[in-house]
Amino acid sequence: MALCLAVTLVHVLLVFLYVAPPNAISKAYSQQVNAWVRPVFEQNWRLFAPNPQSVNRQISARVKQTAPDGTARMSGWIDLTAADDSAVKHNVFPSHTAQNMLRQAWNSYLKTHGSDNKPRSERALMIEKYLRNIAAERVSAQHGGAFDSIQLRVISRPIAAPGAAAESRPAAATPRAETRYLPWWKVASHATN
Repeated sequence: MALCLAVTLVHVLLVFLYVAPPNAISKAYSQQVNAWVRPVFEQNWRLFAPNPQSVNRQISARVKQTAPDGTARMSGWIDLTAADDSAVKHNVFPSHTAQNMLRQAWNSYLKTHGSDNKPRSERALMIEKYLRNIAAERVSAQHGGAFDSIQLRVISRPIAAPGAAAESRPAAATPRAETRYLPWWKVASHATN
């Protein structure tokens, strides 16, 4: 009971320091406060002023298993976005995790990495690891076999402006889909049933 109370009090204090105006205490402990709040409890105001998506993204992954003799076996692309969509579709109370975890991880990756996929800060490394872990976990749940590397492919298709019919637009004005391939990432060896 005492441990739960202590953790709750520390959590409330750290969140308070995160949302409070800058002061001497929050500046002195900013590293610890950010390490606690940002991965899971980050605050934002999108509920009141949402920023709607302007593109549909399809995030897919493929995995590779390297044998002891050096030969590699690669899987086909596994659509992670479709799995998220199916978990939400026809579900009266869909999980917030199913709706947003992968999408938010990708949005954070875009903000912290350049077009060359190079992390430029400690936060960028954390976001990269987070995205890699989500993908590896989801592939493990859908894909049979073991793997030690994973690669992501993101296809971004712009959403047409409301009221603009596709037939009335010239072909040159139709936005094109963009495909981005991330580098192969090593992961802890995953074996699935």
